[in-house]
Amino acid sequence: MSWIEAARERVGRERLRELVTGLVAIPSPTGDEGPLAEHAASELAKGGLRAGTLPLDDRQSSAWARLPGASAGRDLMLYAPIDTLTTGRPEEDVPWIGPELRPDMRPDPVVHGDYVVGLGAGNPKGHAACVMAAAEAIAAAGVPLAGDLLVGLGAGGMPTNALRLDGDARRHTGQGVGCSFLLEQGLWADHAVIAKPGWTVSHEEVGLAWFEVTVHGTHTYAGSRHRLPYRNPIALAGEVVAGLEAWFEEYTVRHTSGTVAPQGVVSAIEGGWTRMAAVTPAACRFRCDLRLPPDLPPMAAKREFGAAIEKIAAEAGAEITWEMVLAIPGTRTDPTDAAVTAAVAAFEEAEGRPHEPVTGNSGATDANILRSRGIPAVRIGMPKARTGDLGIDPASDFQMGMNTVDLSEMERLTRLLIRVAIDVIGVRDAR
Repeated sequence: MSWIEAARERVGRERLRELVTGLVAIPSPTGDEGPLAEHAASELAKGGLRAGTLPLDDRQSSAWARLPGASAGRDLMLYAPIDTLTTGRPEEDVPWIGPELRPDMRPDPVVHGDYVVGLGAGNPKGHAACVMAAAEAIAAAGVPLAGDLLVGLGAGGMPTNALRLDGDARRHTGQGVGCSFLLEQGLWADHAVIAKPGWTVSHEEVGLAWFEVTVHGTHTYAGSRHRLPYRNPIALAGEVVAGLEAWFEEYTVRHTSGTVAPQGVVSAIEGGWTRMAAVTPAACRFRCDLRLPPDLPPMAAKREFGAAIEKIAAEAGAEITWEMVLAIPGTRTDPTDAAVTAAVAAFEEAEGRPHEPVTGNSGATDANILRSRGIPAVRIGMPKARTGDLGIDPASDFQMGMNTVDLSEMERLTRLLIRVAIDVIGVRDAR
């Protein structure tokens, strides 16, 4: 505990503010994290760690750092993604994000006392800043670690494929691609802690499967609707989507267990020519995301989805084709793992009460990539900022919750990460 406290003394809100505003000020939509990775690696190097970047291509990179210890102890990775879910560009985000880009939706950090507001300030950049600050503090305190402390700041952590208006058709973006590549290139550890939202210790989380459904119909003309065969796939797709939305609720009830309650959503739909409203298309496509509990493999989920969608389509009189276009399994870490027990102990120290797991979770992170590759991982993070005094409500506004961070919560999380890191790695005998 003396070494833990020595490191904690190096944590200050001014440095946390500097770190998070620096991260927010550099745009990093999925697939374009390169400049931010360079910045993060430079900051970690100035903090006394051996650091660098690992490019995936000429536009996207992850950052990494290592604080060497002795070879006798366990190596631990503190991890956070660095890409934002939206781009901060009105031509890309509007109108799907809302009628306009609010100030919090732009990569322009604004400080309101202990709050920082800007694109990704809370998730993921506030959490990445805490990971960086914890590693810096341990380095500054000269803690004689028994093993190595690693930092991973991964590109492509968001559930997205970067097909955007600028013609970017790369598929090797999002879905944990940066995390996976860091591991492949040797940034390996015995245990990992991922910093993502939620003031609780999580040892399991859902995965996800994406499905694309095509509803078929007849291409025809409004002037001939009453004279030619008429089968509008857009209208039929509406019936199929309504049936699927009801089925998602049944699916959640069946698969809720432990701390997870996997959800499903219909997320995007397309069909027809907006320039030619006089005709119907021959097909209407939509995509949906189905979250997978740790005990439901993707192929079992595919069969379950298939039975449901085909029944729904038959009841609607719709002709469909469908396929699974993406899958990442849900995962679980043994709750007796050293990283989990250390995180629980640190949480209980911070809260002064026994840890009670938060249930009903349906969020997926790169923890699934870490666990799937064989690294037991635990997740812990900050609660959503309570900013009623600023006239905003992150608790009920998804984007505001992503884009606001409380420096006092950053300080608390950083102190927790320091304890977890030193507890798991251990301190070598100084004799």
